[in-house]
Amino acid sequence: MKAKTPNSLAARITRLRETIRHHDYCYYVLNQPEIADAEYDRLLRALQALEAQAPALVTPDSPTQRVGGALQEGFQPARHLTPMMSLDNAFSVAELTAWHQRVVKGLEGAPATYVVEPKIDGVSLSLLYEDGRLVRAATRGDGATGEDVTANAKTIRAIPLRLRGRTPRRLEARGEVYMRLRDFEAHNAKAQRQGQEIFANPRNAAAGSLRQKDPAVTASRPLRFLVHSYGAVEGCRFTGHWEYLQACQALGLPVEAHAGRWANFEQALAACRRLEANRAGMAYETDGAVVKVDAHVLQERLGATSKAPRWALAYKFPAQQATTQILDITASVGRTGVLTPVASLQPVACAGVTISSATLHNYDEIARLGVCISDWVVIQRAGDVIPQVVKVIESRRTGRERLVEPPRQCPVCRGQVTQEAEAVAYRCINPACAAQLARALLHFASREAMDIEGMGEAVVEALIAQRLVHDVGDVYRLKTAQVLKLPLFADKRAQNLLHQIQESRTRPLSRLLYGLGIRHVGERVARDVAEHFGSLERLAQADAAALNAIEGVGPVVAQALIQFFAQPQTQRLLAKLKAAGVRLSEARRPKGPQSLAGQTFVFTGELSSLTRSQAEALVRAQGGQASTSVSRQTSYVVAGNAPGSKLATAKQLGVTILDEDAFEKLLQR
Repeated sequence: MKAKTPNSLAARITRLRETIRHHDYCYYVLNQPEIADAEYDRLLRALQALEAQAPALVTPDSPTQRVGGALQEGFQPARHLTPMMSLDNAFSVAELTAWHQRVVKGLEGAPATYVVEPKIDGVSLSLLYEDGRLVRAATRGDGATGEDVTANAKTIRAIPLRLRGRTPRRLEARGEVYMRLRDFEAHNAKAQRQGQEIFANPRNAAAGSLRQKDPAVTASRPLRFLVHSYGAVEGCRFTGHWEYLQACQALGLPVEAHAGRWANFEQALAACRRLEANRAGMAYETDGAVVKVDAHVLQERLGATSKAPRWALAYKFPAQQATTQILDITASVGRTGVLTPVASLQPVACAGVTISSATLHNYDEIARLGVCISDWVVIQRAGDVIPQVVKVIESRRTGRERLVEPPRQCPVCRGQVTQEAEAVAYRCINPACAAQLARALLHFASREAMDIEGMGEAVVEALIAQRLVHDVGDVYRLKTAQVLKLPLFADKRAQNLLHQIQESRTRPLSRLLYGLGIRHVGERVARDVAEHFGSLERLAQADAAALNAIEGVGPVVAQALIQFFAQPQTQRLLAKLKAAGVRLSEARRPKGPQSLAGQTFVFTGELSSLTRSQAEALVRAQGGQASTSVSRQTSYVVAGNAPGSKLATAKQLGVTILDEDAFEKLLQR
């Protein structure tokens, strides 16, 4: 018998891989399997046997390479090429209609088509493909940086390791990892028989499975994936969201079969109502529908806020309710110091999960509802996510109920609690409060603030757990020996983090002010105040009259600044920052005429000599404004290397386009 040549073996391996990928496509994308599971398993075993004969022919995108590798000690940070924004919510048809009216106004009457998709109650995941091959999978994280879960995501067979057909050079495909209800129930039943972990609901099951240290455990869980959006794209263009979904299906990425495109808002609203009516029959848990303006040129015109696009909205279905008893009410302290009353409940099943606590939002809400400890109440899952108390069942009172009063001291740090005039929230104003520390550190290190790359959630939690930091000032006291004790930190990573911390000392005062998380002080207010006073010392000594004299700073912001600087804890923190050499000054805003006054700039693509934040700062220094979206009011679009869809929008709207050289010449006039 003639021996098989290496070339013939390679050809057999290639054909078998293509056959398996074809059946993955039929099963997960078309939902039309052509072979039984046993036959699929036989094909996979045959491929494994052939690859064992020629290990040199094994490629990372082979169907046999979904599970492998050593246990992971932790997940590395992964910065998204474009931010993963969240969606604003509407909890009624009236709110959804109000959003549509804002869209109509923003588009100046231009007609729009809409895409409606079910909102899957799962876990967001961003897949990065380069030349058709999966190179990274990352969780959403804070929207800018997530966790690299590539090894685990590769075990999900609905996620292709290699795209089909003609592929973009680069594509960030974003979607939802989830479990079907029947798979969830079967998994829990099996786990119970084997004495293993039981999940409360499919979403928790998906989240826990995706973050397993052992990819083999993830592979054993019945996870699926559906695409719903995208981030960066290079090498192709889509005219709209619907075209993108169709392209994904052709590439082998699964999309929701219930998604549809509609000619007007009335049809889109009817589609939402149909999804709501059919909710119980869906294969997975869904808590609403997502409505999107289809055309990308219209999306660009509408733009986005700092957190969410204006062209998309999540319409949340009405929540399910249950009755239970309040066992206690305690205060939870958030990142900004707000004290939120939380009710401990007699555990009760509601909307498919067991609920043992619920938010009461604030102490005015307690008074409005008349809630007491030991009351029987009706609860619901707001948007099927956050449990909340709806009303008190007064007929079940026994006279042993106890009233609830707002705390006078922070339950965590025993610091002062205040309530601002005409405000609802009670707040701990101690900037060193331990309950606020983790979120405060993450905010301080964020890109818009001090921009300390590498100081993500896992690092912050480790710093706090080892008691190396007690406030943001302690970041600048970290030593190499201390950082090396953190999990997964070797010499290079430790030096990189310390270098980033050192670099952050040079950030201007405006970035520091924003990073300190002062109530009501966002990026723009921080910049205006810093430019006006020029130094932290002058700002800290300013009275209400001096602060109110700044355009955009009203009594509420002025009071927040005065209150912040009056705290002894603040004075100690600022002294620590000064001793560490952190920059406490800002270039004063120039007086007199400015060459770019009244002009708005939008940047797209990568500039060679400046970062985007530096370019925007130069615009503001000469009186101009920097925006993130293109509209008819945009004066200039500055296009660098690999510009995005903003360039096409600018051309369509007739906005002046500048390259980097022309932009620099404009600055020098």
